[in-house]
Amino acid sequence: MTKRKPLIAGNWKMYKNIPEAVGTAREMVKLLKEPPNAEVMIAPGCVLLNAVMREIEKSCISLGAQDLFWEKEGAYTGAISASMLVSAGCKYVIIGHSERRQYFAETDRNVNLKIRAAIDSGLVPILCVGETEIQRESEETFSILDKQIQMGLKDFSCDELDKLVVAYEPIWAIGTGKTATSRQAQDVHEYLRNALENTFGNSLAKNIRILYGGSVKPENIAELMAMPDVDGALVGGASLNADTFIRIVSF
Repeated sequence: MTKRKPLIAGNWKMYKNIPEAVGTAREMVKLLKEPPNAEVMIAPGCVLLNAVMREIEKSCISLGAQDLFWEKEGAYTGAISASMLVSAGCKYVIIGHSERRQYFAETDRNVNLKIRAAIDSGLVPILCVGETEIQRESEETFSILDKQIQMGLKDFSCDELDKLVVAYEPIWAIGTGKTATSRQAQDVHEYLRNALENTFGNSLAKNIRILYGGSVKPENIAELMAMPDVDGALVGGASLNADTFIRIVSF
């Protein structure tokens, strides 16, 4: 089996002002004395990017963004372009997070356009997919994931997706304290990898990193990471505290 380097990504969502963000980033760098076995990324709010980048630029922590708009530039008030993110020092960008889909009417078509903008600008897209509790109880998990993968990645070639990261976020486990068991996570990750293989072939599927994103904590990260198809984590609330996040990174 190809060895995939894990990625632990922290999504700060709409938390922290500039002094708070700087303090947290500085503390993370201080605590992460040696490079871990995983890549590490934090995604602060867009107005925090420059300040956080100054704190982490000489460390092993990469910068990510929480969203972007698909147009290169134009009269799109409030939007953030891929080139803006690149100029701020971003390496990664989260696309299609469940909260973007829920609160901002993000569609699979929007996700597709955003992935195109990210890839064309050299950003690494983290495509988020996942099902609600109602969908899970109705046994629609796999059909929902199929739709999100097929539509989100429509018209892309294998070569274009060689750096793509997929994050499975069971919506019923985000901010609820509920967590999929390691076996449940593995079953879904294995399904996603097989779905990617069916569409894009074995080479892409075996190399792509699939993260788990549902109430990840220091207490459950090791068990999750022991699963063969879990290649890291997209961490929400637990990434807001430097000590807690570094404990997760050091699984």
